[in-house]
Amino acid sequence: MEICAEADGVISQILVARGTEVSEDVLLGVISRDSVSPTENAAPASLDLYPSTTDESTIIEIRLPAEQLEGTAAKVANWIVDTGGYVKEGDPLLELETDKVTMEVTAPADGMLRSQVIQLGDEVEEGTLLGILVKQAGRETLTLESAPEKASTVSASPSSSSQCKPEQQLDSETRNARHLIGPAVRRLLNKHGLNIDLISGSGRGGRVTRDDVIAFMASDAAKHRTPNPVTTSGLSGTRVPHTPMRKSIASHMVNSLLHTAPHVTSVFEMDMERIMEHRKQCKLGFSEAGVKLTFTAYFLAACVKAMQAVPSINARFHEDALEIFDDINIGIGTALGDQGLVVPVIKQVQNKNLFEIATALQQQTDKAREGKLTPADLKDGTFTISNHGVSGSLFAAPIIINQPQVAILGIGKLEKRVVVQEVDGEDVMTIRPKCYVSLSIDHRAIDAYQTNLFLSHFVETIENWAYLPSS
Repeated sequence: MEICAEADGVISQILVARGTEVSEDVLLGVISRDSVSPTENAAPASLDLYPSTTDESTIIEIRLPAEQLEGTAAKVANWIVDTGGYVKEGDPLLELETDKVTMEVTAPADGMLRSQVIQLGDEVEEGTLLGILVKQAGRETLTLESAPEKASTVSASPSSSSQCKPEQQLDSETRNARHLIGPAVRRLLNKHGLNIDLISGSGRGGRVTRDDVIAFMASDAAKHRTPNPVTTSGLSGTRVPHTPMRKSIASHMVNSLLHTAPHVTSVFEMDMERIMEHRKQCKLGFSEAGVKLTFTAYFLAACVKAMQAVPSINARFHEDALEIFDDINIGIGTALGDQGLVVPVIKQVQNKNLFEIATALQQQTDKAREGKLTPADLKDGTFTISNHGVSGSLFAAPIIINQPQVAILGIGKLEKRVVVQEVDGEDVMTIRPKCYVSLSIDHRAIDAYQTNLFLSHFVETIENWAYLPSS
């Protein structure tokens, strides 16, 4: 059904997003009403994309920078700022979502968002006109109406007798400030099904922070939320729509395992004592330089040594050839909780020492967990490591290959194990720090010989780290 306007005017606020469920008396939007003639109503100047301006005002087109999208497809996930909202340069305007990352488009200057040219769900590409910003000098706030003091507001509602209640109307600038949130906060809201309008913001201009969301979830107000029932299967439950990231992961995994690569997995056991001692010696120095030294940094360095011995692991399979790469670009599987998994790439690992590897690794994983990855951060990987042991897994087989690569390394949980060793000609039981390391390969490209040779070199590098001159 349609919702009709209750008066002549200009829509200055849209308060519910496309796809949002609504009930009776929900505030849908705000119309600014002024004394305008019928002719003006037919084509109101305030809705023009490019209104007439004075010397003090400038129209700025908000377009999607080519470097932000990197040739990937994206859709509009959320308009953070409503039409008519005032923003500062660098404030987030909207969120775009690819099949792997969510990214923000920020305001190029101070001003008022005049128009949202694209809507939720619209696909965008490089150079797409996203919106219109009015930049005006000497003004702290901008509005859609030239005479705001004459404007009144009414709500659009299915019932003609229903009027907007004053306490329901939110100040435009305050509301926009509350919705200027980053992807990390938005993911937290979406994960728990929270309405941002119910949460008091402690940030600048009432902006809702992560701490505000956590405090709200611990409050009594959050306990009264009721999930949307789902009865499609005959059982009660909550239906959680798939995000583009989840859809992409599902498609990619099915394609890799069932339609592309015959997977085979080999498993070795690895002693971690050498790198544990080395890390203990170097950890403080790295920390003082602002870098966290993790075991994963050692794994990347060891992969380089192993690939130099077995170059066919760092490759891509084609029907007529195996393409072996010069650069070793290693992706690190990074879990984002219920949101899914991303694989930021560390480029040209073969040219980096341990400190440089640890630095690049920290930068990429931090960006992943803060929702700041760009498509460029996920491109051109030639090999992938899944450090699944951090969540307690001993080993996993097969770990699905990240197409179009030909292999993926898995590192299991580090734990103390009893090992029989020969000491002075006698078998003795000792306790050693051990983990399982696996390599899942595309059997079209790699055989057992290359698989086991790679793992042998990898394990040998880790177990003899103290003797490496470059360590």
